[in-house]
Amino acid sequence: MAAVAATGALALAWALTGCSTPPATVTLPPPGALPDYQLGDAYDPEAGVGVVGRDRGASPASGMYSICYINGFQTQPGEIESWPSGLLLQRDGETVFDPDWPDEALLDTSTAERRQRISDVVVEWVEGCAESGFDAVEFDNLDSYTRSHGALTLENNLALATMLVDAAHAAGLAAGQKNAAEDAPALHEHAGFDFAVTEECAVYEECGAYEAVYGEHVIDIEYADDLPRSFAEMCADDRSPASMVLRDRNLVTPGDEGYVFELCPR
Repeated sequence: MAAVAATGALALAWALTGCSTPPATVTLPPPGALPDYQLGDAYDPEAGVGVVGRDRGASPASGMYSICYINGFQTQPGEIESWPSGLLLQRDGETVFDPDWPDEALLDTSTAERRQRISDVVVEWVEGCAESGFDAVEFDNLDSYTRSHGALTLENNLALATMLVDAAHAAGLAAGQKNAAEDAPALHEHAGFDFAVTEECAVYEECGAYEAVYGEHVIDIEYADDLPRSFAEMCADDRSPASMVLRDRNLVTPGDEGYVFELCPR
């Protein structure tokens, strides 16, 4: 509740100064395009797919709108050693990890100096996405402050997010907000995000919060292990985004055990 209240106040404070429309140099995801989410190994998308999300280490999907995934606020699994220890959030002398993803450490966004050093690293990834031919970038874990035991604030993360969105726009990429429904107004108005990539907004009944900010430019990934009703029923629900896909939570590739991929009928 506190986070929601803070977001509302910040959104009002920044409404006149925020960047609420994308620059002319970027292209937004096509409204209603059928998505696939391939953060594991990349593979050829199914027929009908029009937008694909892939990890920054992959190549963009040929012939369709491609979004480059970047973990901008936490370390990626296996990459913690590449970060200077001074940029990892500490509590009682120990590095703070995401409780749901225990191999991801939180980056310390609490000071301007640390935010600049984090940005120096992440902006290189953003520029790499642009050079590879991606159309957009999504920044994950914008809400890391909620897992920081009070060490980080929404304002801290918004300050870094603004730097990253500016870098994306400078590179010709649209910038996608990843999750953090309660912060969508501030992230759009102040940091300048152009669209949203959401996980399970239909399950948690949050899709409307994103659509109120980004309209048709909301891409939703639902997971097969956590559906309260059939995916067909979710597709038929007017509250669900037009761009929605059902995937397995581990995002494995076709042919692997557990692979799930389903689109809403058109």
